[in-house]
Amino acid sequence: MHMPIPGYDPEDIDEQLESRLDDEEIENRLTESELEAYRDGDANLIDFLDGDEIEGILDR
Repeated sequence: MHMPIPGYDPEDIDEQLESRLDDEEIENRLTESELEAYRDGDANLIDFLDGDEIEGILDR
């Protein structure tokens, strides 16, 4: 479960992350089980990335 960020919709943040990361970057950041859950639609990127990672990606 991801930590809610006040004032932000988690789905919006996840869409922004997906728009900034290509498939290879996503594969490199997630474990096999995380990647499987992400691809199956059972989890979002924000479920697996920490706050510093998310901030760094969004600041690109």
